[in-house]
Amino acid sequence: MRTHYPRTPHLPWSPGATSDDVRTTGPGMLAGFAGREVVVTEKLDGENTTLYTDGLHARSLDSGHHPSRAWVKALQSRIGPGIPAGWRVCGENVYARHSLAYGELDAWFYGFSVWDGDHCLDWDRTVLFLRGLGVPGPRVLWRGVFDERALRRLRLDTARQEGYVVRTTAGFERADFGRCVAKWVRGGHVQTDTHWMYAQVVVNGLGPAAALWDARSGADPDTAGLLRAVGADPAVEAAGVEAAAVEDLVAEVADRIDGLSVRRSGEDRLAGVLAAALHGVPRAALASRLASGPLGMATARRVADLVGLHPALRKPFPYPDTERRAGLVRMAEAADLGVLHALAGAVSGPGGPVGSPGSGEGGEQGDGAGECVEWSALHAEEAGLLGPAPLDPLRAGLREALAAAGIGGDDDAADRCWAEARHAFGQGRLTGAEEAVAATWRWRDGAAFPRLVQLCGPSGSGKSTYARDLPGVEAYISLDDLRGARGSRADQRDNADVLREGLDRLDAALASAARRGGTVVWDATSLTARQRGLAGTVARRRDALVTHAVLLVEEAELMRRNSTRAHPVPEQVLTSQLRRFAPPYPGEAHRTWYVGAGGAVEDTAGTIAEPVRATARTAACTSARTTTRGEG
Repeated sequence: MRTHYPRTPHLPWSPGATSDDVRTTGPGMLAGFAGREVVVTEKLDGENTTLYTDGLHARSLDSGHHPSRAWVKALQSRIGPGIPAGWRVCGENVYARHSLAYGELDAWFYGFSVWDGDHCLDWDRTVLFLRGLGVPGPRVLWRGVFDERALRRLRLDTARQEGYVVRTTAGFERADFGRCVAKWVRGGHVQTDTHWMYAQVVVNGLGPAAALWDARSGADPDTAGLLRAVGADPAVEAAGVEAAAVEDLVAEVADRIDGLSVRRSGEDRLAGVLAAALHGVPRAALASRLASGPLGMATARRVADLVGLHPALRKPFPYPDTERRAGLVRMAEAADLGVLHALAGAVSGPGGPVGSPGSGEGGEQGDGAGECVEWSALHAEEAGLLGPAPLDPLRAGLREALAAAGIGGDDDAADRCWAEARHAFGQGRLTGAEEAVAATWRWRDGAAFPRLVQLCGPSGSGKSTYARDLPGVEAYISLDDLRGARGSRADQRDNADVLREGLDRLDAALASAARRGGTVVWDATSLTARQRGLAGTVARRRDALVTHAVLLVEEAELMRRNSTRAHPVPEQVLTSQLRRFAPPYPGEAHRTWYVGAGGAVEDTAGTIAEPVRATARTAACTSARTTTRGEG
């Protein structure tokens, strides 16, 4: 069934309203917004277009062919299978220039609403669903509880922007559209003598991010464009990788991901092709570099984890096969195993790895690398781990059960239960939520165990500043402070003694915190698994909930910060730290917090809260028809 997009009423102060436009004038016409959260997005100058699983149309249901619609038709053919039957995606086709010329678009189609029949999804689910398809949304200009004065104060560059649209963040029914959506349009917004449909097509320009959205939407990856978009082309050049070999590998990985039995989200596909392009770059440098760019922390971390984990699949498993399931479950918390095996299989192909042998991330091409990957994939498939988000049903079931038991409000207790259930699931000791509930009873009382927050990151990454703002900290153990008490924070000669003293203090602090469920912070660089393991051993002895707080800051920013610190470390020491830094993978601790250069947690792993993944599947399954730090 095809449905035309409703006419959007103009706000009372919209200067672009004409005599035949719908307006929100009159008593109570803005009542649908009163007291409700709204989001204001930029209105784009294009052609209203609706996409379905099996086709598309412009505003008119019988819209015919036009050259400006060819690209969006190709887009629909790629993303259509990801749109459920009965759903539709409404947006703006901005391929052709109308009145405004665009030069830095993310794509030639922007989605602004998603409909399940006559129900419009809430805004957050809309963004999630669109990103899963590989479709960008319009720029958000303002969000908050409706405030007419704030909206009237919005100032647009009318030479470059057509206007804005305001809608409720909550979902709504089609019958309520006029009460939940309105627009402001610049005066004289049609500024051409000839209607755009009868003029020569002038194509709007794309910006660097277009390569990312193309890859998300299923287009053939533009390897050079992807590397430019994330600012990683110098890193690839430094790794000594041949461009032609990388392009071939990226294309093969994309084909393998597209061939998986269950469709992957646009973000999963993008992560896989970027990992292929960057698989020769050291993981720690890659994570911090990508996190500071347009990908954001969540995708940056996943790309880096794919790069770091795939060599393990190309080598013989060093433990009995009975332990392989546990390892795969830990990997599944860090990466999509279908994408990970696609990457490992492509790298293990006839051409072998194309990364620099000295990168430390490319692995070795030993005999049978491809067979190792295939064998691992068989184990993952047998364990039910090869599909997207295989742990989510267990996580969701345990979360619901704990909430019903009144445990859901204690995040620490719920996260601990999830970590223990995940561990037992990996060992094959439980298979479903009911068993997980029974197996985790001893950790439901959050006051029954202490918490350890273990900071991980080079000098200057912001560890101390971040941790000193954490609430409820009973003890703070800093190796730098212990060195300072001995005379100098920079004196590394007594490191062994300082470490022993620190570990003794940690043990005593956790023993004391265990009586109240208190929190202890371990402030050290914790660059490697071995270094982290020392404090981890003490934490296990005290049955502590362990959180890794991983600070990912780009090298140039670390160098700048170090030069302005009160206690700078020698440049060669910081360089050595960066070379040795191997950030922990999800699963090495009960949970992981990823902290960006701004000092805020930007991504998590191992928490029981629903992961924020850009998947059309997640949005479709949960679209209920209800309203729903510095330097240190």
